[in-house]
Amino acid sequence: MVSTLDDTKRNAIAEKLADAKLLQELLIENEERFLRESTDNEISNRIRDFLEDDRKNLGIIETVIVQYGIQKEPRQTVREMVDQVRQLMQGSQLNFFEKVAQHELLKHKQVMSGLLVHKAAQRVGADVLAAIGPLNTVNFENRAHQEQLKGILEILGVRELTGQDADQGIWGRVQDAIAAFSGAVGSAVTQGSDKQDMNIQDVIRMDHNKVNILFTELQQSNDPQKIQEYFGQIYKDLTAHAEAEEEVVYPRVRSFYGEGDTQELYDEQAEMKRLLDQIKAISPSAPEFKDRVRQLADIVMDHVRQEESTLFAAIRNNLSSEQTEQWATEFKAAKSKIQQRLGGQATGAGV
Repeated sequence: MVSTLDDTKRNAIAEKLADAKLLQELLIENEERFLRESTDNEISNRIRDFLEDDRKNLGIIETVIVQYGIQKEPRQTVREMVDQVRQLMQGSQLNFFEKVAQHELLKHKQVMSGLLVHKAAQRVGADVLAAIGPLNTVNFENRAHQEQLKGILEILGVRELTGQDADQGIWGRVQDAIAAFSGAVGSAVTQGSDKQDMNIQDVIRMDHNKVNILFTELQQSNDPQKIQEYFGQIYKDLTAHAEAEEEVVYPRVRSFYGEGDTQELYDEQAEMKRLLDQIKAISPSAPEFKDRVRQLADIVMDHVRQEESTLFAAIRNNLSSEQTEQWATEFKAAKSKIQQRLGGQATGAGV
């Protein structure tokens, strides 16, 4: 039995995601401070838009971390950098222009980190790429924010140097750049919605898609170490998903989904957990290993079909959008706690 199945590449991506969350929290703090310090209505409106986007994007990053399934702490160097920037922003050493300039550099760092995670995911595995997919929205919005921050910096810089307002043509050029950028990437640039979080159906469906990819990757591999790694992630993902559903979702749907149908979901997950523990004790190189995993996949996919058809329909028909978003928030929080617990447990197949 091995104690972990998360290879170094997957752990490195998890650390990058933890870094991104910490940096996103700093961006939000900065923008809240800028709103208190700004004396220009148009610049304040821009910053207010940034802040609204960044609060939503923090939720997306948290979703990606939970979906990815490996909980890590930010690196020490990143924590130290954030502390240094926070002290500068809180102090009087920098004027408003210099603070916004530092903020634009942080946006650039966040964009590059997001793009790096996306490119790394393409190399590590399809399940990783599926898990970090929503991060693309954050990447595009931060890139758009960068262009607008450049315009704000030119306006503030000209005022600092001359005491006069900048030529409005500067702002016009920034607007043209934003329009061109938006046209290039389409609806991915901004969330364009008052929605504060994914709904519970979105989050559950993401889990389903990821585990389906993991099953496919496992069955296609002939490398016992990779098979062990894939099963370890399947074990953790399915366990966390099932326990979070049983804590947050199933007790609440029973009243409108029906006693029998709800109990069927519980029973299917009990069978799934039983199989997971049986497979965990089998060597990944054993002839029967893949057959048992195939049996597990069949049970899981039947369960998925029921949830995505009748359960999701019942949720749509009985809950408001706000309620489904709140359930998603609670589901992610529950799942995160479960993942942290599982991170310290042995989940691998016997070797």
